[in-house]
Amino acid sequence: MNLRVPAIRHDESDDLAALCKAGGDPLRLNVLRALANDSFGVLELAQIFAIGQSGMSHHLKVLSQAELVATRREGNAIFYRRALPHIGLPGGRLHAALLDEADDLTLPTDVQARIGAVHGQRAAASQDFFSRVADKFRAQQDLIAGLPQYRESLLSLMDKLSFSSDATALEVGPGDGGFLPELARRFRQVTALDNSPAMLELARHLCEREALGNVELHLADALSDVDVRADCVVLNMVLHHLAAPAEALKQLAHLVQPGGSLLVTELCSHNQSWAKEACGDLWLGFEQDDLARWAIAAGLVPGESLYVGLRNGFQIQVRHFQRPTGDTHNRYNSGNPSR
Repeated sequence: MNLRVPAIRHDESDDLAALCKAGGDPLRLNVLRALANDSFGVLELAQIFAIGQSGMSHHLKVLSQAELVATRREGNAIFYRRALPHIGLPGGRLHAALLDEADDLTLPTDVQARIGAVHGQRAAASQDFFSRVADKFRAQQDLIAGLPQYRESLLSLMDKLSFSSDATALEVGPGDGGFLPELARRFRQVTALDNSPAMLELARHLCEREALGNVELHLADALSDVDVRADCVVLNMVLHHLAAPAEALKQLAHLVQPGGSLLVTELCSHNQSWAKEACGDLWLGFEQDDLARWAIAAGLVPGESLYVGLRNGFQIQVRHFQRPTGDTHNRYNSGNPSR
């Protein structure tokens, strides 16, 4: 007699049970909190929470099975990020509520310090790269996308915004200063901030050659507390070098005057991992929706976007985000960006 083994049927309550299990551990809740504005690799998370890699891998597996975290490959590394809840699906409301509750948690001081240390390690790697390649900066840029490949698209978008004759501009990470002459012709006053002395020296030489009398250069980290505001803030091919890009957009929003604009030129997401070693990239581009979501979470309103395809397989996105008029406190909505 043949006995039929009953098929194991998946029940929607299984999804809820997995979600409840994943959220039933204090460390996993803190991992979700840490991923609110960032993404980390398993080794980074093990460092942040001071546990072994195998233990952290187990916790991430549980979170992944409950679809609370998603992964993205960056070269040879896998980075974890928070998965967005789908309210219309079973468990979606519980997922959203769990993240809301997690965001009310205050991470322990030592965990916050270790997150800062991880960001510091990323930033140090980027700064070290630029200090080594300052004398061949443009050649390094041209491996992917140099200024000539997106200059006209960026200027077209900028000129459409019709800034007043009294408007000011701020460029964060000007590199060798190649875009500063364009800004100097369009704005009454231009400020450039860079945390690399070597790159800032290149920009200084260019300003002297071009006699740009309305440009001021400052050695500063724009993600620290800088007392500079502008009607137009420009970020050209910089975000993929920053340790925490979502947090960076949040900080940059503070630098935009009410009614002003943030213009971001960036690579779209790609899988050419050689760029990490050859060009010092921390991130392999960004999804268009990610940039929009981060900007909205920072209190900015997405505007027009342009896309430039390159022969070497990369695509550039030129994005406009506006700070609402009257937004004197640069209020943020309740959304939480995640990389």
